[in-house]
Amino acid sequence: MAKKILIIEDEQAIRNILSEPLTCAGYEVVTASDGLEGIRSFRAQPFDLVLLDILLPKINGYGVCEQIRQESQVPIILITALDSEDEQVRGFDLLADDYITKPFSIRLVLKRVEAMLRRSGYEEEAVLRYRRLELSEVRREVHVDGREIALTHLEFDILLLFMKNIGRVFSRDELLNLVWGYDFAGDEKGVNFHIMNLRRKLGVDYIETVRGVGYKIAKKD
Repeated sequence: MAKKILIIEDEQAIRNILSEPLTCAGYEVVTASDGLEGIRSFRAQPFDLVLLDILLPKINGYGVCEQIRQESQVPIILITALDSEDEQVRGFDLLADDYITKPFSIRLVLKRVEAMLRRSGYEEEAVLRYRRLELSEVRREVHVDGREIALTHLEFDILLLFMKNIGRVFSRDELLNLVWGYDFAGDEKGVNFHIMNLRRKLGVDYIETVRGVGYKIAKKD
């Protein structure tokens, strides 16, 4: 069965730019032109992924993201012309999973959609522990000292990769390939944002920066 994607975007031209290649790639696509219509469409049927603009009429993308998150953990990718650090952090605080700025490459969008859908369907059982951290791979839950931490799909997958490879250093390019699922040199800023947010949410200083190389979770003492 084809994966179903909801595109919430007020500009007709961009809806077409997104929906036509996604349809050709085998996805079932539904579109909405404002935030209110997007929420109604989301509630009317199940979706596997949402592509969400921020600057929407009636209800903006942040409001839509917040309402969807109250009802579902469906992957959400924000697509917007707002590219400041504060705007991106706000999106991640609302538990959006990824952030693509306009103008964008449709090839990049397709790769991110493919990678996100592949990760969200992963179901191999595993529970990983490191010091005060516990990660359930099937339930996609993370606990610190028994307290559940709300992470986005990307943040969870970054942490999962680190915890499966304690002590190994991953460069930013490796993280792009292994977690994001595509090779896109030059997008290291996005990696840094996710690492920053992951550290802040976990509240424990386990993710180390290896200067000039990348990141790791250190070996146990």
